[in-house]
Amino acid sequence: MSIRIRILLSYLLVIGLGFFYLVKKLIDTEEIEPRYMQSVEEPLVDTAHVLASLLDAEIDTGRIDISNFRSSFDRASNRKFVAQIFSKEKTALDLDVYITDAQGIVLFDSRDGRDEGEDYSQWRDVYWTLRGKYGARSTRENKEDATSSILYVAAPVMDGDQIAGVLTVCKPQRSMATFMEQTRKRIILLGMLAAVAAVVLGSLVATWLTHPIQKLTHYAKALRDGRRVPLPQLGATEMAALGRTIEDLHDALEGRNYVENYVQALTHEIKSPVAAIRGAAELLHEPMEPGQRDKFLGNIQAETIRLQEIVDRLLLLSAVEAKKTLDERRPVDLVATLRSALDSVRAQASAKGVELQLPAPQEPCAVEGDAFLLEKALVNLLQNAVAFAPQAGSVSARIDCENSFCTILIRDSGPGIPEYALPRVFERFFSLPRPDTGKKSSGLGLAFVREVASLHHGTVTLENRADGGAVATFILPS
Repeated sequence: MSIRIRILLSYLLVIGLGFFYLVKKLIDTEEIEPRYMQSVEEPLVDTAHVLASLLDAEIDTGRIDISNFRSSFDRASNRKFVAQIFSKEKTALDLDVYITDAQGIVLFDSRDGRDEGEDYSQWRDVYWTLRGKYGARSTRENKEDATSSILYVAAPVMDGDQIAGVLTVCKPQRSMATFMEQTRKRIILLGMLAAVAAVVLGSLVATWLTHPIQKLTHYAKALRDGRRVPLPQLGATEMAALGRTIEDLHDALEGRNYVENYVQALTHEIKSPVAAIRGAAELLHEPMEPGQRDKFLGNIQAETIRLQEIVDRLLLLSAVEAKKTLDERRPVDLVATLRSALDSVRAQASAKGVELQLPAPQEPCAVEGDAFLLEKALVNLLQNAVAFAPQAGSVSARIDCENSFCTILIRDSGPGIPEYALPRVFERFFSLPRPDTGKKSSGLGLAFVREVASLHHGTVTLENRADGGAVATFILPS
């Protein structure tokens, strides 16, 4: 499991549990119902006291006359009206009232008078109001139904300074059910939206945290595979410090391996010319014919030139291999560069009678890169093609630009490449004997071409042609 998934799952687990608990609490009936009952209780207190004060004037010799109150309440109950309260349409009263005397006996019950004459003195609303305290209660009509609660709020009916009775207003919870259900749905909707936002935010946070790690992972894999890539931009964070440390470590290890490999390969390559020079020099101390002496001097000169070529090419290759990126990129016309490279090998080709072929005219084909390195790479490919072309043979070059890539094809009419050598032709110091002389080159030219192609984010291959000879394919992004 990736670190991004782990971070995201941990984040979602913590946030999810928190949201689940919060939303569950908010939509729980046992949590919502008391809050709504509390919000309704306060206006019921006002209502009870207003109605009770109206009855204060109906007291005659300590008794409450409820006849006028009964008529008024009946008229209010029968009144036709339509009240649109948000999404709820209200068309009838859902407020009930009962009135008791000073002993708690019910004098009036708006619920069709069903409990008139009953003793309510022990109900909390009546009991506490008769004793001069705030009286209220909430009672379920059906103990199994949480929505059947009715809220009772009482106020004293006063005869001077004496409590002559109690007026209680009743409000069923069902009248608030619509609002409670809407609130519950709204909480669920908002909870879902918040959960989606938490998932999106968690994904962004996980991506933000793991993106530098992914960059470093890709960078490390590229270094492992031997690809030339720059250190990614990581800002000024701890990841940037880790990236620089990885880069320094790679450079240190690469430098150590580089020196070790080069010393081994260079020692092997120069051993033969040094031995030839030493042998010739020792023989020159012996008496010999002038013609033979000239031959040994020629051998010494040829091997010295070979050593010089190895050193020069090795210096050029090591300079290119040390680069992680090009110092400067400029537009380069590949057609002009190829023509210049052809001019550089024309003398070598003429000496063998090899014909150089370039289709003309060709449309300009531009790439971003280093013109000097690209020309040197093309020169090496052309020299290699001329060296393996037979006497009076031919070497052709062509450039194709399509699909955002420029492809340079260099073909020769030589014997081709042995199968065993195809995987190794771009290795340092690996070389095949030339068909006409049997001699090997420094083995650094094609290695140099591969490094130049890598620096320009391109590729180079060398393959056998079906109709004979070999073809070098140098591909660069245009």
